[in-house]
Amino acid sequence: MGSLNILALNSGSSSLKFGLYRVDSTGAEKLFGESVAAADHPDAITQVAGVLAASGMPPPDAIGHRIVHGGPALRQHCRIDDAVLRQLQAAAAFAPLHAPAALALIRFAQVHFPGVPQVACFDTQFHVGWPDVARVLPIARELQSEGTQRFGFHGLSLESIVRQLGAALPHRLVVAHLGNGASITAVKAGGSIDTSMGMTPSGGVIMGTRSGDLDPGVLVYLMREKKFDAARLEALVDQRSGLLGISGFSGDMRRLHEAAASNRDARLAIEMFCYSVRKQVAAMTAVLGGLDMLVFTGGIGENDAQVRAEICAGLAWIGVSLDESRNRAASNPVSDGASRCPVLVLASQEDEQIARHAWALIA
Repeated sequence: MGSLNILALNSGSSSLKFGLYRVDSTGAEKLFGESVAAADHPDAITQVAGVLAASGMPPPDAIGHRIVHGGPALRQHCRIDDAVLRQLQAAAAFAPLHAPAALALIRFAQVHFPGVPQVACFDTQFHVGWPDVARVLPIARELQSEGTQRFGFHGLSLESIVRQLGAALPHRLVVAHLGNGASITAVKAGGSIDTSMGMTPSGGVIMGTRSGDLDPGVLVYLMREKKFDAARLEALVDQRSGLLGISGFSGDMRRLHEAAASNRDARLAIEMFCYSVRKQVAAMTAVLGGLDMLVFTGGIGENDAQVRAEICAGLAWIGVSLDESRNRAASNPVSDGASRCPVLVLASQEDEQIARHAWALIA
């Protein structure tokens, strides 16, 4: 089949990124892209359709959705039908921050674009090939058999980095996807072998409002001594922790930078974020047995030269060294000539990956 117009939808809790792509066997051309803020997704879909129509864009031949977590049953990108929707609903408990919005978006898109094929693209798919040493959780065997395991996330972003590197893809790559959600991934010969997030997107490094890794005893203590129930623990770990919890006023790195000169807690939040990322980069370097390239991506990774510099300053022991002016300009490579490996800044292209996968499943 020839080219198709694919609408890629990337939903968040309060906004929706979308892009319209013309895709064929040779690649994807972005026709239009924007973000709409909408508390309810029926309004968001109406806005998307209105923006596309007003811009003279062609109607979509298919729609692709980013799905953060499909649980143990859904790990491969697939066309959406009633059975897939039921499985997505069953897996919603794995990603309560993301799943309800994504499910609502699928249903509203089906109503607004009747008859248009829809595709689910999973952030966990890139990590399917993990060895057991990375996948298995050290918990009771009966829980493991029920699908309680490590999954990994940001797969669409990671796929886009591997694709962009092309022939320059090294054997041992660490990708730091740093945004409101953040993860550090070890990529060996183009495939994921481990990452900082685990069973849910709440684990790993410190994030905007998510705690990242916690001593499980902290949660047991809060349940036993403070009488926290599951809902209260979930709200704490996912919505009231991370940069927001440390600073006491914001999970937005830009606001923390603005306040850092006069606010000790803002400075501490930034320092702890960089510290946690640095530890995970080192861990993934150990998993790989060395480091041939480090790539920063995501909103913070792409745009925050100060954070990149602070992270890399603590990686001098493995030979990472940045060029100050190139880092400020995000001019690749941002590493200097003395660096043992190149350090790059690449844009995450999740939406284009969604469009490519949707075309492959529909065409």
